Amino acid sequence: MIAEFDQASQPGSGDQRWPGERLGLPESGPRSVARPLRRIGALVIDWGISVLLSVAFFEYSAFATLGIFAVTQIVFLILASGSVGHLIFRMRIVPMAGGWIGPWRPIVRTVLLCLVVPALIWDRDQRGMHDRTAGTLAVVT
Repeated sequence: MIAEFDQASQPGSGDQRWPGERLGLPESGPRSVARPLRRIGALVIDWGISVLLSVAFFEYSAFATLGIFAVTQIVFLILASGSVGHLIFRMRIVPMAGGWIGPWRPIVRTVLLCLVVPALIWDRDQRGMHDRTAGTLAVVT
């Protein structure tokens, strides 16, 4: 019984008190997992910017908006480790393995994000399928 309790309370086991605990991340503050409200706020800002640019240059087109959104996501993730919305909400997208995010992770992550459904399927660490596939994580700065 004691061995089961000790094992259950260890990070990486089935019991998890906060998102990211099993990954060794803090509950709150810098390097903690970015929570849903913060991520949704960033998405709203990024999509709003894409709509404004689409209206300004393409008299609004759904495909142009999606294309602008995808390009800005990829470029800003490569250059700043976060989109404009991420940066406003004090988040960064970091690779799970550490180091530079590189070009392939932002591309894979953005393509899956644009498909919408993968971003709606989350694990217990609040990582969407788009983040899991790309090997990334949204953290608070």
